[in-house]
Amino acid sequence: MKSNLDFELKLAEKLRCVAKESLPERDLWPGIELALVDQAVIKEPANRFNKVSLIAASVLVLSFIAWSTFEQFNRPVNDSVLVANLSEQHQLQKQALLVQVKGQPALTQNWQEQLKVLDKAELAIKAALKNEPNNMALLKLLQNVYQQQINLIERVHSPKWTQI
Repeated sequence: MKSNLDFELKLAEKLRCVAKESLPERDLWPGIELALVDQAVIKEPANRFNKVSLIAASVLVLSFIAWSTFEQFNRPVNDSVLVANLSEQHQLQKQALLVQVKGQPALTQNWQEQLKVLDKAELAIKAALKNEPNNMALLKLLQNVYQQQINLIERVHSPKWTQI
C-alpha cells in the first residue's frame, strides 16, 4: 500500500507541475483577436491582387486598342475615303452642336466669321491632301481645324462665360 500511496503522491505532484506548464501566463483573448485580424490581413492581399489584375487587364485592352488604331493609320488606305469619312463625321458633330446651342446667346458677334475662316482653312487642307494623300501632317492639321471649330462653338455659347 505504501508503494501505491507513493505512486499517487508522485502522480499528484507531476499533475500540479504539468497544470502550471499548460496554463497560459496571460489572457488568451488578445491573441485570438490578433489571429482574427491576421486572417483579414491575409485576405487583403488577395483583393490587392484582384485589383492589380484588373488594372493590368485594362492596360492590356487599352494597349491593344491603341496598337490596332496605330496599325489602322499605318495601313495603306484610300485617303480620299478617309478624308471624306473624317469630314462627314465632323459635319455631323458640328451640326448637332449648332442645334444644341441654337437660341443660346453668343458671347461674341463675330464667331460665325471666325468659323468661316476655319472653313476656308479646311478647304485649303483638303486641296493639299488631294496632291499629297499620304501626308499624316496634313491629316492631323485637318483634325486640328475641326477641333478648333468645335471648341469655338462650345466656348462662344458656354454658360459659364456668360455668367462672368
